[in-house]
Amino acid sequence: MKARIQWAGEAMFLGESGSGHVVVMDGPPESGGRNLGVRPMETVLIGLGGCASYDVVSILRKARQPVESCEAFLEADRAETEPKVFTRIHLKFVVKGRGLKEAQVKRAIELSAEKYCSASIMLGRAGVEITHSYELVELA
Repeated sequence: MKARIQWAGEAMFLGESGSGHVVVMDGPPESGGRNLGVRPMETVLIGLGGCASYDVVSILRKARQPVESCEAFLEADRAETEPKVFTRIHLKFVVKGRGLKEAQVKRAIELSAEKYCSASIMLGRAGVEITHSYELVELA
């Protein structure tokens, strides 16, 4: 996996993935930025949410669960002093479908957290406390 980061002036950087996609990262005005993109640490949090969500949906689909929607809401705390690393992250999944089995959803989240989500496992090994919850929504 490769990436390229290019400084675009002030506090703005363009991150290009190995697959050719670009994300704009920028700082707030008080740090010299123009607030035209996500903060670098926000990209880490978004990456964790994407990694975990991908796993949960994939596991549920393989288990032939009728998942129609999956959203992950993440909240994180950071250290107050430099380096301002994440200290705690909570992921709440809202999974919607018709006839979903709660045990399957719970297991999919556990498997993602414990076995498959590289971002979650890497951050956990670095000392970040990562917790999970979920809500099932039965669609009519």
